Amino acid sequence: MNTSKHAIIGLLLAAIALFAPTAQAQQAGTQFIGITGYRVGPYGANGAAFFSGFIDYLHLVNERDGGINGIRLSWEECETEYNNTKGVECYERLKTRAAAGPTAIHPMSTGITYALIDRAPADKIPLITLGYGRTDSVDGRVFPWLFPLLSNYWDAATGIVKFIAMREGGEAKLAKKKIVLLYHDSAYGKEPHPVLEAESKKLGFELRMIPVPHPGNEQQSQWLQIRQYRPDWVIVWGWGVMTATSLSTAQKMGFPRDRMVGNWWAGSEIDTEAAGDAAAGYYAASLNLAGRDFPVVREIQKHVLDKGKSQTPAKTVGSVLWNRGMAAAMMTVEAVRTGQGKFGKKPLTGEQVRWGIENLNVDAARLNQLGFGAMVPPIKVSCADHGGSGLVRFQQWDGKQWKAVSDWMSGDRALVRKMVEDSAAKYAAEKGIKPACLSS
Repeated sequence: MNTSKHAIIGLLLAAIALFAPTAQAQQAGTQFIGITGYRVGPYGANGAAFFSGFIDYLHLVNERDGGINGIRLSWEECETEYNNTKGVECYERLKTRAAAGPTAIHPMSTGITYALIDRAPADKIPLITLGYGRTDSVDGRVFPWLFPLLSNYWDAATGIVKFIAMREGGEAKLAKKKIVLLYHDSAYGKEPHPVLEAESKKLGFELRMIPVPHPGNEQQSQWLQIRQYRPDWVIVWGWGVMTATSLSTAQKMGFPRDRMVGNWWAGSEIDTEAAGDAAAGYYAASLNLAGRDFPVVREIQKHVLDKGKSQTPAKTVGSVLWNRGMAAAMMTVEAVRTGQGKFGKKPLTGEQVRWGIENLNVDAARLNQLGFGAMVPPIKVSCADHGGSGLVRFQQWDGKQWKAVSDWMSGDRALVRKMVEDSAAKYAAEKGIKPACLSS
């Protein structure tokens, strides 16, 4: 990536960091939500968009509805800088801020999630890892406090393989094809390895995995390897500056962008706009649709943005990550609402919210009531399935905006489930855990 593009990204990170919202007062009688966010550093622009959407939805619930069944929300955001150590520090700080605890923590980092896996059960604080985290935590019998809601990384990887197969004319056409996984060299980037290796053996394509060191703004050597290997497709498992750099470097190397597919953390406007014309034609999986033409977005505009309750930049509203943050907050709110149905209309503890998440059922009718419509797929969670959807939708950047190019679809659900259960059983044996359901 050239110097001017680095400068643009740097200015964007700095500008969005200025709009960090202030904490709501942790008043007695409120449902306090602890937020481990990040708005600075190489991933700051992405984090700022997500958490702005998250907090804007919390504002909406307070301003329009008076809270959840009369229980207002309060919150505090702690800056992690996408750093594991700081993520743990923020978690420890936020869990002491209210008597009932921080409701549920969204680590927004696979590395931070791994660092909290042993702490959350001891503290009885549920972790919601929407579209990221430890994949085998889908099995709630082994991981009762972890919830990788909507879809997990193995859903993403098998969904991408299925999408590539569709573009090639069917799964049989994948035999002997060459596919590169260009991945962020972190816990996040390594999550899809086992399932892609299994898919390679099953479908007969060659798989080469090439790591990109943090933060990912230097990829010359990786793309020289790709040019020499001459793959048919490149899967981009990026985050932050890595994705835009991948697209820009691919253009320099002459690799077609319509033979590149990112996962849902490598498919936002922040990635494509930073890459300029190098992004045109690029595909990405998605957990949610972008756009402002949803009733819930108009409600936030009316009750929050127009009333000066938020400092979210106008350009961010309706973007991929802002909508995703809003959806993550909605699922948290609906989990509390579900928990209130069992435990009463009062501020719930983490243990009570955990029950609400595990019994969450947001069907199409409820999504319409909430104003989300088709922005996200319906979700129903259970003890055995802490994900609840497994669906993914593909979009393509046309040079100006993302356009959906598929309906909601699933990858290889049977393969994913078997691998989840095998991996979870191995973890349980290592830790001496007897798999069981906590919910009654």
